[in-house]
Amino acid sequence: MDLNLLRVFETVYREQHLTRAAEALALTPSAVSHALRRLREQLGDPLFVRDGKLMRPTPACLRQAPALIAQLAQLRQLLQQWGRFDAAQSRQRFRIGMPDAVELMLLPALQQALLATAPLCSIVSAHFDRAGLGRQLAAGQLDLAIDVAQPMVEPVRHARLLSDAFCLLARRGHPLQAPPALPDYLAARHVAVSTRATGVVIEDATLAQMGWQREVAVRCQNYTTALRLITDSDLLLTVPGRLAEEIDPQLRLRRWPVPFELPAVQLHVYWHAHREGDPANDWLRARVRALAR
Repeated sequence: MDLNLLRVFETVYREQHLTRAAEALALTPSAVSHALRRLREQLGDPLFVRDGKLMRPTPACLRQAPALIAQLAQLRQLLQQWGRFDAAQSRQRFRIGMPDAVELMLLPALQQALLATAPLCSIVSAHFDRAGLGRQLAAGQLDLAIDVAQPMVEPVRHARLLSDAFCLLARRGHPLQAPPALPDYLAARHVAVSTRATGVVIEDATLAQMGWQREVAVRCQNYTTALRLITDSDLLLTVPGRLAEEIDPQLRLRRWPVPFELPAVQLHVYWHAHREGDPANDWLRARVRALAR
């Protein structure tokens, strides 16, 4: 088998779009179609079926692809270990899974760090499903992930990056002109941020354990929207401290301590065991950990 066919397969599986796969491979769409036809003949399966502009994997493809892509990642690692990773010359694209809040906190600084030491490398920040994180790392769809602490087992490995205390944000003209006490906090109306449609966020879970409850006026999916909400209203927003440091000063927000004991958010970096010893992945993890420090 021509191993280049597997490279085409991996890209089409990842993009699920023929034109985007062709662009990623620097090939024409007809060349990608020809490669898929050869691979279909050799494997005896359609592999992908058209759904509008998308290429949907067949059931057999969905079963076998993760293991095949994991093997391809191991082969790349083996070949890469024969050479030295030269950050200054490499054009590698690093795919890092991170939630919106982590992206706001770390991505600008990480990009600046890469510009200084690896100017030709690029970063893709990607959403990921926490339940499927191990599969995405194994398949090479992500090189790393940065997220809150969560239970993981081998072959997914992780290390603590930082601990970040929460703070409280309000607009400059907010009726509260001084750091609020707990009764003020509970009497105010709030914005809660969660990608989940239901379930309590950490602030409300902590308050419930103490027998208190606050009023959430708006629940949104990301902090960018939450910041827009509080600049135009008397709503309060509880955010990680490092995230607050990245907010545009022109928003002119007040920053106060949270008036009750709220557990700090713990951020970890996650990677797959088969990337241990990969010079590029080792280098990237070292940059992320140094940045967090």
